[in-house]
Amino acid sequence: MRLVFFVHSIISDWNNGHVHFLRGLMASLMDRGHTVRSCELWRNWSTDNLYNDHGAAAIVEFARLFPDHWVQLYHGGERIMEDVERLTRDADAVIVHEFNEPELVGAVGQVRRLRKDFLLLFHDTHHRAVSVPHQIARLNLSAYDGVLAFGQSLAEVYRRDFDLPRVFTLHEAADTNVFYPREAEKTHDVVWIGNWGDEERSEEIRRYLMDSARELKDLRFALYGVRYPWAAVEELKAAGIDYRGWVPNHRVPEVLARARMTLHIPRAYYRQALPGIPTIRPFEALACGIPMICTPWDDREGLFRAGKDYLLVETPEQMRRTMRRLAGEAAERERLAQNGLETIRARHTCDHRAAELLDICRRLAS
Repeated sequence: MRLVFFVHSIISDWNNGHVHFLRGLMASLMDRGHTVRSCELWRNWSTDNLYNDHGAAAIVEFARLFPDHWVQLYHGGERIMEDVERLTRDADAVIVHEFNEPELVGAVGQVRRLRKDFLLLFHDTHHRAVSVPHQIARLNLSAYDGVLAFGQSLAEVYRRDFDLPRVFTLHEAADTNVFYPREAEKTHDVVWIGNWGDEERSEEIRRYLMDSARELKDLRFALYGVRYPWAAVEELKAAGIDYRGWVPNHRVPEVLARARMTLHIPRAYYRQALPGIPTIRPFEALACGIPMICTPWDDREGLFRAGKDYLLVETPEQMRRTMRRLAGEAAERERLAQNGLETIRARHTCDHRAAELLDICRRLAS
């Protein structure tokens, strides 16, 4: 098949978490012999921030690490229809990610309606459908053949609230070409990789992470992420947490390898309005063979095995007791690491998702 993806950016992972999965999904599709092209807006928000913070070297690094990714840029604006017509020519399937401008979403739909020679899917890996539903409602998806949702709860929202019947669940997964266990000297006991998130989990970060660091002074804590306001950075420092800022996603396995455990702190929307969606970080952490502690979250789809693949805590006090125990029990850390790795390799790799996506395409085309 010839597949075309319209994404916010495949080049930049600066506050652009879905790109971790999309890079791996595209690579798995290419490994199966399919032709894959990725299209993104020239001067998009994520790439601009990456360039402003880290210069051209970060973009050159992407090209060096992912030489097989075929990336095409478009300008949009008055040329959007011309761009879409050109970029979708000869495509068998086109996947448009939700982190795109409404004009692009509508333009691809309009070309699909005129040509009718490719399968068109809308791919959602975010919470906008419940947090700002009017933004999704204004998208013209009438010409789309189906929606790919990264969890069953989100799929139900599209069916119920947006009256779209052809919705398929396509979970995110680990790119195991990038995320796999590494050997490294331990420099930290606890590491968390996560962005600030506009107050969506600020209280949880304070209660489960900062307060734990204050109380467990003999443990070494580190945090990587972006969009932390000055006041939050000062809070982290006061708690004794080593704040490291942005880390390129391909270096995350090295960061995890240097810690004894990591955390999953879900945003509020994935605990309440969209329960059961883990987002990308747990897949990647477990694929790297690191023990993971999760703050309150309901894995209602049974993606993982609570208590076996990861440890679930319900209170900040339980978090601190669990951190203390794991820090001193190498055998339990090894058990958790191996169990989590087993589940990822059996069910949650980008190879699994590539097969699922191709099956969805075949079902819609038949």
